[in-house]
Amino acid sequence: MSEQTPREWQLVGNLAENYERYLVPAIFRPWAIGLVDLAAPQQGERLLDIACGTGVVARIASERLGPAAKVTGLDLNPGMLAVAGSVTPAGASIEWQQGNAEGMPLPDEGFDVVLCQQGLQFFPNKATALREMNRVLAPGGRLALSAWRDIKHIPGYLALAETLTQYVSPESGGFLQMLGSLDDPAELRNLIEEAGFTDVTIRVESGELRFSSPEAFVWEIVQCTPLVWMTPVTQADESTRTNLVNDVASRLQEYVHDDRSLAFPIEATVVTAKKEVKR
Repeated sequence: MSEQTPREWQLVGNLAENYERYLVPAIFRPWAIGLVDLAAPQQGERLLDIACGTGVVARIASERLGPAAKVTGLDLNPGMLAVAGSVTPAGASIEWQQGNAEGMPLPDEGFDVVLCQQGLQFFPNKATALREMNRVLAPGGRLALSAWRDIKHIPGYLALAETLTQYVSPESGGFLQMLGSLDDPAELRNLIEEAGFTDVTIRVESGELRFSSPEAFVWEIVQCTPLVWMTPVTQADESTRTNLVNDVASRLQEYVHDDRSLAFPIEATVVTAKKEVKR
């Protein structure tokens, strides 16, 4: 295992490139398909993907709607948007827009569908972001969003969070804890309804995450998320890295297959709602 540590640690590319190369196919594309299915965008509708990252939700929506699609992807990070633009299929009609979800540079009632995959839990002011989502939706427009459940429901993230806390720093483990910080359905419903939405439905969906090995899981999560910007993580010595990987693999042993591949369950809260039509 120690022989794999240096190789796996040195992924090629910056965070946004690695995110698109590794995490989108392993994690985000399968869930994006489900979120677009749930929103069911129709021909002629205007769709906004908030906190779009490298754009997988927007791309899937555009594929569904065809060349006449009116799709916009919004993200705060210009590096993510640069990668999104570079992987947009030829002929796809997607506008990539830099902006803050809590103050979007977009017109009132400019969209019929708003999607937000795994973004709301990271917004400093969730209530403001939801009011902005409501503002840019046309009356009767639809919202669909998802947020991971508490990581106690996601064994891989829990093992990595506990191990990072032990070997690296509490802050590094705390980042993974934040992934599931919006797990209270009552809190979530209250936030969405107070933002002006109606017909709110909340449900839990389950899936499975697969990686080629426990080592690949650790290094891909480290190199493809903001963990890569945390000095204690990136400057950890080889002994610390090796111990970290060994500990994660030990904690996840029941999810490791004979070929060393890793597959563990994951759960997300999925929400749909509508903007009220005022009479």
